[in-house]
Amino acid sequence: MKYYSLNKKAPNISFKDAVIKGLAPDKGLYFPERITPLPKAFFDNIAHVSNSEIAFEAIKQFVSSEIPEDILKTIIEETLSFEFPIVELNENISTLELFHGPTMAFKDVGARFMARCLGYFNQNNTNEVTVLVATSGDTGAAVANGFLGVKGVKVVILYPSGKVSDIQEKQLTTLGQNISALEVKGTFDDCQAMVKNAFLDENLTSKMQLTSANSINVARWLPQLFYFMFAYKKLHTKYKDIVFSVPSGNFGNVCAGMMAQQLGLPIKHFIASNNENNVVTEYLNTQLYHPKPSLQTISNAMDVGNPSNFIRIQEIYKNKFESLKENMSSFSFSDDETKAAILEIYSHYNYVADPHGAVGYLGCKAYLENNPNTHCVFLETAHPTKFLDVVEGVIKTKQALPKQIQSVIGKDKVATIISTYDEFRAFLLR
Repeated sequence: MKYYSLNKKAPNISFKDAVIKGLAPDKGLYFPERITPLPKAFFDNIAHVSNSEIAFEAIKQFVSSEIPEDILKTIIEETLSFEFPIVELNENISTLELFHGPTMAFKDVGARFMARCLGYFNQNNTNEVTVLVATSGDTGAAVANGFLGVKGVKVVILYPSGKVSDIQEKQLTTLGQNISALEVKGTFDDCQAMVKNAFLDENLTSKMQLTSANSINVARWLPQLFYFMFAYKKLHTKYKDIVFSVPSGNFGNVCAGMMAQQLGLPIKHFIASNNENNVVTEYLNTQLYHPKPSLQTISNAMDVGNPSNFIRIQEIYKNKFESLKENMSSFSFSDDETKAAILEIYSHYNYVADPHGAVGYLGCKAYLENNPNTHCVFLETAHPTKFLDVVEGVIKTKQALPKQIQSVIGKDKVATIISTYDEFRAFLLR
């Protein structure tokens, strides 16, 4: 399998090189040159297939022969060492819980898969690889945990000062070893711009091997298609038309779901559920795409004003607006609406949702108004205790901290404060 740059001005490269490079030299995101659907019989019989077997069949064409099958199977087993429960709230709405991994966020899947792939590719390499990652909350923690102690790999995480939750910050600033955290005086978009600029900076790239662990990296992005298949496995015998409502920030997660659909997974429709950072919602309403500075909200992992992965979504639909609109709806919700949804879910169903999941739930409700005969699954992308102040403030009930949160809560934060790209470059070159 070869990968091409979506800017179409760089050579096609292997999966290994796409993982190591992260971003193409022409600033484009890498995309697989072909997607071969799996046999219909695979999905007809999916209820009898283990999660690890599902994941292997789904991902192997994208990895090709660059990782031996036995090693790829081990990577998958280690990546998927936790559960992906479905909780049915009513006959029309379920939630897929993606927070049972080590950092209690959906990004554990992609981060663990990528870390193990990069570790394999780098096992005989004497040169250190530096992984750069911008985070609006959960990505940094998942990447830090996934790469902790990986030989020959150094991780540098950039996060916006004051715009992640206290627990998220502890998860990415307390690990030490090969993990460094940079607290950026700015927004997530500023962090993401610094990372992209680093890849284009010859003063850096001539001196060190850089790669990215954001969802721009194919090894972080593609494995997210697994859990859409896991949800279908559990629901398809009970519900015919299954729709996914995905809390959307950088749009890697919903794009991965679309890749699962391209592989043949019978998904009826996708909902990109936005907070007030609603660039894509506006695009689907107006056909005008206007990135803008991100706004701070209580669903901070979605505070993205220029979502990187949307170009991959456009590629899937060959830049045909009507084809995209037929397969994806998008809705935008305020913080007040999100808080009301958290309370509604708790009051009606005795279920505690985090702010991102609550936005996904609102997307389900909006879609069901005109499509009442579908079953809508919203992704609960992070454990609610990662947003303790918001959740407890709304439901007025004390929440017990899981062991994954308890393990970091008392540790001391270690982070370097920066404001400019020059400071970032100096940190990397020190």
